[in-house]
Amino acid sequence: MVNIITIEREYGCGGGEIAQLVANRLGWKLWDQRLTEEIARLANCPKAVVEAREERNDPLYYRLFKSFLRGSYEGSINAPKLNLVDSETILRTTRRVVEHAAERGNCVIVGRGSQQFLKNRSDTLRVFLYAPREDKVRRLLARGKSEKEAEELVDSVDRERADFIQKYFSAEWPDRAIYHTMMNTVIGDEAVVHMILDFKEAYQARATA
Repeated sequence: MVNIITIEREYGCGGGEIAQLVANRLGWKLWDQRLTEEIARLANCPKAVVEAREERNDPLYYRLFKSFLRGSYEGSINAPKLNLVDSETILRTTRRVVEHAAERGNCVIVGRGSQQFLKNRSDTLRVFLYAPREDKVRRLLARGKSEKEAEELVDSVDRERADFIQKYFSAEWPDRAIYHTMMNTVIGDEAVVHMILDFKEAYQARATA
């Protein structure tokens, strides 16, 4: 039975919002901000450091993760402590949190390499969300970003994610072979949510049969 959904996403395609909707419809726990907070706790990073830098989901969490991987948190008075946390430590911590969430089940996990950590679990549905560049920019503009900033973020964040997956998993991003489905979010968040839920039922029925 499928009781875990991982949602990897291109930056700006609405993946975080869609993951929240899916979790709400299923009554499952969402591991997005919660996952980052748990990583910070286990890595001995004060929660206040995370909260002080909260801007919005994807930019904050990716920068936090990238900063952890680099072994520092630039501009933070706690940087000396975080210098002790190298990329391998954070990767192990992330895996530990993701696998713990998976063991408990009934959860939607957003990014952070979760699709790679759980790729061999039969109870996990792995989804990749994407969108045309202009649609991603449009979403970011609607959130208050300038056009220049939106375009730079759309280009740079996904490039850094691809580098991360290549470095630590020796895989392309997206690693198409490990996903059960890849969906274009340009059709609308609600439509994507319905497709994910319908696909979950179809996949589960096929697995049971």
